[in-house]
Amino acid sequence: MTMQAAARRKGMTRKQKRLAIIVGLAVVLAIATTLVLVALRDQIVFFYSPSDVVAREVEPGHPIRLGGLVKEESWTREGQVNTFAITDGGMDIVSHYNGILPDLFREGQGVVAEGSMNSDGEFIATNVLAKHDENYIPKEVVDALKAQGEWRPEGGEQ
Repeated sequence: MTMQAAARRKGMTRKQKRLAIIVGLAVVLAIATTLVLVALRDQIVFFYSPSDVVAREVEPGHPIRLGGLVKEESWTREGQVNTFAITDGGMDIVSHYNGILPDLFREGQGVVAEGSMNSDGEFIATNVLAKHDENYIPKEVVDALKAQGEWRPEGGEQ
């Protein structure tokens, strides 16, 4: 027996070592990915609708994003204290926000609020984001188009 043949019998070849390292790294990567996805399974959603919040029985104090439409005739404001209902057509959740609301905020308009539920089943928002549809055109653009005689209202009126 030659010396090379004896060395091959005792240990792994370079090719086998390389393959073992690649397989080991793939296993570690798969485990890390699984741990991250399990930890984030509830936070991957962009926002929950009021029906989702009720169905999931979200714990008071747990931070979430609540999205839907601002219910018609539900918005009251006293100074910077705003109270409004967010609806998805099936369920309504009363929401409270202390601060200045975005310019696009209005009843019947889409909204995503960040915050948490309180023990009374009401949502306490820390941040409110007003959504708009694809037909939205900023007022400045509308004014500029009107001044040039190029305004076509079918694109969306403010």
